[in-house]
Amino acid sequence: MRLRLLIYVLVGIVVVSAAVAWLFYIQRGAHLDLKGSILKVRTVAMDDNSAVAIVDFRFVNVADYRWVVRTVDVSLIDARGDTVLGSTISDVDAGHLFEYFPLLGQKYNDSLLPRARLEPHQNMDRMIAAKFEIPEAQLQARKSLRIRVEDVDGAVAEIVEGAAQK
Repeated sequence: MRLRLLIYVLVGIVVVSAAVAWLFYIQRGAHLDLKGSILKVRTVAMDDNSAVAIVDFRFVNVADYRWVVRTVDVSLIDARGDTVLGSTISDVDAGHLFEYFPLLGQKYNDSLLPRARLEPHQNMDRMIAAKFEIPEAQLQARKSLRIRVEDVDGAVAEIVEGAAQK
């Protein structure tokens, strides 16, 4: 009698475990998320107390649903551990930066703009330019840089400089 009850309990556990595993498997693409990495950061001083960072990055929409960009924000953690928010620069003004400062090199990618659509599982290379109210030396001595992308439905993804992304 006890052996038969034990077998039923074990079979029940296996069936419930298989059902839970199957539910997780079919829901794997339902979570809106972006995975990516920062490829290159170029900096230029605007004056003694402000600098601009041009950030080239690569990312992929890992979800089974479209991601529509609402906002893109850039921040950094400086050498002291303080967070400094940057003001994003429009794509047109970023183009002017490359004209006025030839030491930045060429503009490789388009800026990631609001209302940009990322289809499911789409890979994309983009850039973002941001002005920071700190000297260029402090910008170059940063611990990390963070790009925060918000979807129109409220999902938020962050791409962090030097962080290992899958």
